[in-house]
Amino acid sequence: MKKQIILTVFLSLSVFPLSAQKDLFNPVYTGVTSLSIAPDSRGGALGDVGCATDPYFDTNNQYWNPAKYPYTKSPAGISLSYTPWLRKLVKDIDLAYLCGYGKLDDYSAISASLTYFSLGEVLASSYTIRPYELGVDVAYSRMLSDVFSAAVGLRFIFSDLQYNYADDITPGKAFAADISMYYNNYVGIGRRDCMLGLGLNISNIGSKISYDGGQTNQFIPTNLRLGASLLVPIDEYNVFSFNVDLNKLLVPTRPTYSQFMEEMHPGETDDKYSYASEYSTWVESTGYNDVSSIAGIFKSFCDAPGGFAEELREIYWGVGVEYIYNDRFTLRAGYHYEDKNKGNRKYFSFGAGFRMSIFSLDAAYLVSTSQVNPLDQTLRFSLSFDLDGIRTMIGRR
Repeated sequence: MKKQIILTVFLSLSVFPLSAQKDLFNPVYTGVTSLSIAPDSRGGALGDVGCATDPYFDTNNQYWNPAKYPYTKSPAGISLSYTPWLRKLVKDIDLAYLCGYGKLDDYSAISASLTYFSLGEVLASSYTIRPYELGVDVAYSRMLSDVFSAAVGLRFIFSDLQYNYADDITPGKAFAADISMYYNNYVGIGRRDCMLGLGLNISNIGSKISYDGGQTNQFIPTNLRLGASLLVPIDEYNVFSFNVDLNKLLVPTRPTYSQFMEEMHPGETDDKYSYASEYSTWVESTGYNDVSSIAGIFKSFCDAPGGFAEELREIYWGVGVEYIYNDRFTLRAGYHYEDKNKGNRKYFSFGAGFRMSIFSLDAAYLVSTSQVNPLDQTLRFSLSFDLDGIRTMIGRR
């Protein structure tokens, strides 16, 4: 029963317009919400930050900013991450993330990843279903100068949330592209040469997705991410990095119930949302779902019902601090903030990592400060391998 309730809520967020929402709570709705989950432990431990973090040993740049790959130390690497969801309620909802890259030369790299979000097994009336979402992508990155690089990526998205109570629900498919850039250079702070990193990643620019055979098209989570990082060496063995990411979904904001009442029932007050069905029809008539994904990107900067103040509230951010000892041992902490009326994801995160010559193991733990967070008190893991280190080790035998 718990699993059926969770799937019903997930479907309502991804497929159908939500009708009875208080006007103050007005988040930006998208389908395929699993694409917005930070998949790896390093970024998760830093408060969901990674657009401009130091790429030297990081294999999981594909999600945060693939333009960082030309600056990695190893010529090739692969990583597997696992993130459980709602562990207090169910045991088989989780996110698995497989990521890898290989340098083509000293200036360019190719990378790919597989994201698999499983809602586990759901017992229907006479059979068992296994709803899931899947993303497969590949990217090419290249250094355009010693301090600047860029990357482009392509992604295929598949979302199968079919459930027996709604036979008209069909699997959704979409295609998307990513554009990213990365800049890093030394800056002098006192007597120290620090590394400044700046990053930009516009992800999931592409088609809309439909769960009802094309009758209604939903936006995918097109996102603008801007990041900054400062790597500060203390001495030969100790290094600190300070990191921040700003995000905004490039998706139009849905018209509110209050706007509907003012236009269709002026002078009336309706705290019980008696016109919920009519509101859904009215949203369709406004052309909200007819806006193309590209037009929606530009519209997303100026369409919030609350004006510029609400547009600012749609920006969510994270900050994180990382301590590195001798390039072997790492401690991390971060904080993630999203406005209470735009999703209310607020949490502290902590983590640690240990790196050997051929592999690294990272873990992250999240503590929510808001009422509900599906990752609250969840431990996630990432295991990465340096393929060049493995090849060297085998060659020595």
